[in-house]
Amino acid sequence: MKILLFGATGMVGQGVLREALLDPEIDEVLCVGRASIGEKAPKVREIVCADLYDLAPIADQLAGYDACLFCLGVSAAGMSEAQYRKVTLDLTLSVAKVLASPTLRFLYVSGAGTKGRAMWARVKGETEDALLAMPFRSAHMFRPAVIQPLHGIQSKTRLYRALYTVMAPLTPLLRKTIPRYVTTTELVGRAMLRVAKRGHEKRVLENDDVNALGAPG
Repeated sequence: MKILLFGATGMVGQGVLREALLDPEIDEVLCVGRASIGEKAPKVREIVCADLYDLAPIADQLAGYDACLFCLGVSAAGMSEAQYRKVTLDLTLSVAKVLASPTLRFLYVSGAGTKGRAMWARVKGETEDALLAMPFRSAHMFRPAVIQPLHGIQSKTRLYRALYTVMAPLTPLLRKTIPRYVTTTELVGRAMLRVAKRGHEKRVLENDDVNALGAPG
């Protein structure tokens, strides 16, 4: 199986890439982003694209893949709605329109609480609805809650890195006591790959679904 991965340098994207490298069913991972991922594994290729809003120059290189795992995302902290909309809704849909195909699955990392009243939740909700209406083989929205980074993976967002450092001693306990609100980069990666390969009856997968799909076995 051949997959496209957007956002491989982010925390979730790093988790997906790690699990893809370990998965014998994944033959090729094409990572597309603004910066090199620095990964030299045999089944990984990459395209560095300075302007992800305009994929026309590389569109022919994005054909023939079975699934796109879209893990790009930013924190809404300190951003106006217009700014957040541009890097969330506009960017995601500009990529999706280039890739739209009845042979491709599109998996989007959204977030727990999407479609709530907060600005980021409304914008994420609009993004989800637009993707679900597009002519893909299937589209699936992943809504993880608190994500524990494993295997040396770190968030690119300074605030999140600080929060994860503070929470690190408590996270294993939280996973045991309130598992529906906590997951890991490993579980998210496995869950996304499983849906990319097999599909799923649900189009919107909450944190519980992510944990169940990502569990071993």
